[in-house]
Amino acid sequence: MPKRLTWTELILNLKSPFTVSYGSSDTRTAYWIRLEEDSGWGEGTIPFYYGIDFKDMTDFWDRCALREDPFPETINAIHPWIGDDAPAPAIAALDIAFHDRIGKKTGKAIYELYDLPAPHPMTTSYTISIDTPENMAQMALEINRYPLIKIKLGSPGQEDLDEARIAAIRTVRPDAKLRLDANAGWKTDDAVKLVKRLEKYNIELIEQPTAKFDILGMGHVQTETPIPIVADESLQTINDIEKLHDVGVRGINIKLMKCGGIAPAVEMIRKARSYGMKIMLGCMVETSIGVGAMASLIGLADWIDLDTPLLISNDPFSGLTYTEDATLIPPAGPGLGLKLKNSER
Repeated sequence: MPKRLTWTELILNLKSPFTVSYGSSDTRTAYWIRLEEDSGWGEGTIPFYYGIDFKDMTDFWDRCALREDPFPETINAIHPWIGDDAPAPAIAALDIAFHDRIGKKTGKAIYELYDLPAPHPMTTSYTISIDTPENMAQMALEINRYPLIKIKLGSPGQEDLDEARIAAIRTVRPDAKLRLDANAGWKTDDAVKLVKRLEKYNIELIEQPTAKFDILGMGHVQTETPIPIVADESLQTINDIEKLHDVGVRGINIKLMKCGGIAPAVEMIRKARSYGMKIMLGCMVETSIGVGAMASLIGLADWIDLDTPLLISNDPFSGLTYTEDATLIPPAGPGLGLKLKNSER
């Protein structure tokens, strides 16, 4: 008898090594979830530096494959079926797959299941990972058609080098909007000093300047600069939003693999909006499944950072489209609206 759900490990090959403050890699591991008869697809992907054991994820899916209770038929039934006893990306994978299944069965795109604004084409930032100032400037030149650049920074104790990186990129790309991401790599006092020095480079926003648990420090950085500070690693659950708002942080970066899927992402976005906070839609190094699921929420976003299908060379799925200036055109059709490359399925 066929299993009700199966998972497949995918090794994603990066076009260039991806280096952040936590380390560097040229591949990432993703997991493709398939419900019976390909009625729904999901993805579970998380970087090594989150410390999640992949076996905890696959064991959870194996247990779910043995269950005999019916799959959820409405979006409100998804969370009760999945529960909370698994890592967030494992939950996200099933959440996405069930949304895809329900959308296909009802003939609705995912945003329609929530009565959200329709996603529209929107330009994503394109990520340049940490390297020498000269190499990062060269990378910025090579993507001269992309108007939004996300620059990875955060080398501990190397704030002068981080400024040199920005100066080099700004010299060769005076036209670009620059978004910075320190990946929790700066100490609070150092971050305040550096951010003040970076203001002259016309920075659009700065992600996660301080350590994951240093929410007060991040709020202090925000009080010292007009540049919007956006929380990423510090935002794990809906309960973190109030803490971030209370210290003055102006934006949050929602990622499906952190929060557990589409349903909790919608809830978190709505809560952040109630506080007047801005929304970035982000991703890990994911395939078009994870990014396509997030793209269904673009109608709620101020910024998107959904470039990883551009960063990998072997995305197995089609349906997402990027124009020559990195504008993302969301998939069309019910559910995720994606297909397997070289297949009519």
